[in-house]
Amino acid sequence: MIATPLKDQQEVYYQALVNRDPEYVGLFFAAIKTTGIFCISTCRARKPKFENVEFFKDSKTALQHGYRPCKVCKPTDFAFDPPQEIVKALKMLKESEFQKVSDYELRQAGLSPEKIRRWFKANHGITFQAYQRMLRINSAFQDLKNGNKVAEAAFDSGYDSLSGFGYTFKVLTGKSPKKNQHKKIIYLSKTNTPLGPMFIGATERGLCLLEFSDRRMLETEFRDLQQKLDAIVLHGENEITKQTRQELSEYFDGKRTQFEIPIDAPGTDFQKEVWSVLQSIPYAGTRSYQKQAEILGKPKAVRAVANANGCNRIAIVIPCHRVIGKDGSLTGYGGGLERKKWLLEHEIKHQATSIEA
Repeated sequence: MIATPLKDQQEVYYQALVNRDPEYVGLFFAAIKTTGIFCISTCRARKPKFENVEFFKDSKTALQHGYRPCKVCKPTDFAFDPPQEIVKALKMLKESEFQKVSDYELRQAGLSPEKIRRWFKANHGITFQAYQRMLRINSAFQDLKNGNKVAEAAFDSGYDSLSGFGYTFKVLTGKSPKKNQHKKIIYLSKTNTPLGPMFIGATERGLCLLEFSDRRMLETEFRDLQQKLDAIVLHGENEITKQTRQELSEYFDGKRTQFEIPIDAPGTDFQKEVWSVLQSIPYAGTRSYQKQAEILGKPKAVRAVANANGCNRIAIVIPCHRVIGKDGSLTGYGGGLERKKWLLEHEIKHQATSIEA
C-alpha cells in the first residue's frame, strides 16, 4: 500500500527528500522508479525527478513492489536511527536519571518539543512524555522486584504522590503495583536489520519474541505472551536481548550460521516439538511441511504442523523461513514472502562463501 496517495503529501515528502530533512527519517521510504532502489529522507544520492518517485510507509511494502535497498543510505539499516535532536533529548533524560524532562527544559536546550513528540509517535507509537513515564515505571518495577516498598519505588522513580504513581502504573501494566510485584518481566527492545526493524522480547530465561515490527497480529502476540508467561511487557534490555541483537547482527553479516540464544517460548507440547524440528533444519537448507510431519512421526499431520509453524513468535532463530511447499514453492511467511526469499538467498550466498574460504 502506497503511504501517500494525496499529491500534496507526496510533494511534502519529495521536498523532504531533496532537502535531506532528518525529521522525516523513518516516516516514509522513497522508491526510485528509474533505478529500482528505495531510500530514506537523508540519502546523499543524486535526487530523482518528482515523477520518478513513489512513497511507501515501510520497507516491507517497498520490497514487495520490487525495489531494493539503496547502498548509500542503507534504508533498512538506519531508517529508525534517531535524528540528532532526538539523541539530545534522550541524553537529557539519561542525565536526569530518568526524572521528568519538561517541554520548557527541551526549549531551553534549543529543542522542539513538537518535533520530538511527532518522532516518538511515528517510531514508537507513544509521545516523548509517555516514553518518559514508561521508563520511570520500569525503574519502579525493578525496585519492587528487588523488595522495595511501593512508596519507596514511587518516590525513587520521580513521582510526587502514591496515587499518581499507582494510577500510571495500572494504566501501563494493567494491574496495581502490589499485584504486579511477583510477575515475570518480558523486556522489549527494538533493533534494525537489513529487512527492517524487529522487536526483541526476552525473559530472564530466554528469548520469547523476535518479530518484524510491521508483522500483523503483533499486539495479539504481546498479549498472548503476557498471559502464557504470567508476565508484563516493559521496554528495556537484559542479557538475552543484548545477546540476540549481537547474534542477529552476525547472522545478517554472514558470520553466523547457528544461534546460541536460550529460548523461552511458551506453547503446547506439539508446538514445541514442531519448533524443535524447525531448529534442526540446517543453515541454507529447506524442508517441506510434509517432511516436517514425517520427522515428527505424524505424516498425516501436515496441516497441524503448518499451523504450529504459524504460531512461532521467534523469526529467524527458529527458522520457519526454511520451510517450503512440497513442490518447492515459497509458502506463507509472517514477515512476507519477499523477506522469506531474501533470507533463503542470503543463507545460500554466505554458505557458498564459507565453503570457498
